[in-house]
Amino acid sequence: MDPLRTLWETFFDWDAMREALPEMLTVGLPNTLILAVSAALLGSVLGMLLAVAGISRTRWLRWPARVYTDVFRGLPAAATILLIGVGLAPLGMQVWGPNPYPLGVLALSLIAAAYIGEIFRSGIQSVEAAQLEGARALGFSWGEAMRLVIIPQGVRRVLPAWVNQLIALIKDSSLVYFLGLVASQRELFRIGQDYAATTGNESALLLAGLFYLALTVPLTHAVNWIDRRLRQGRQVAAAPDDTELDLAGETALPTTGRRDAR
Repeated sequence: MDPLRTLWETFFDWDAMREALPEMLTVGLPNTLILAVSAALLGSVLGMLLAVAGISRTRWLRWPARVYTDVFRGLPAAATILLIGVGLAPLGMQVWGPNPYPLGVLALSLIAAAYIGEIFRSGIQSVEAAQLEGARALGFSWGEAMRLVIIPQGVRRVLPAWVNQLIALIKDSSLVYFLGLVASQRELFRIGQDYAATTGNESALLLAGLFYLALTVPLTHAVNWIDRRLRQGRQVAAAPDDTELDLAGETALPTTGRRDAR
């Protein structure tokens, strides 16, 4: 029973969790959301540019987009954050001071853009070619047809995959601690790690994990719900009965099979 008691006290010390909870709510949670949402917005804009460049007929746009995607999808996220956060730190000191957040958001955005760009590209290419041809026949230019017809449909089709990438960004935001954070800049993971290192108890780190679950699990279920709704599509409206059609002066289609089935 002693090992079980030790494990329980190591991971489920409610006093240690209670001590770390206020700082996680007031400091860690807002900072995690700032990093994740900022990187998601910037990464989505860059990803859309990459997607359009990736399907361009111009090789000077298509090839750099492909190289960018291969490089940033192939590098580990921690390596990218360190390369950008440490390599551009002297420039960052001159522009915005010692705050590592801009470089952290930039690194997360560049990583996310490589994945989001592929997501958007697959969605755009899944739209039927007839949609573009129809838009051009109506007088739209290529750019107008892409912006008003093709891209909205493509984004709608890959919305679940885009939300999955947002979930990944929430988890990857914990890697920004590599750049060094002062007390007011710490995110959830860093606060939990600091409390664990100070007290020798892992309960605060477990609490940080529960916060990540509270953020990502609802998003996961939202993705599943969105995906299910998109697959089902709109329900086909029930066919009007024969009486309504007769009153309108129209002839109803044969419904023998339907009535026999009843």
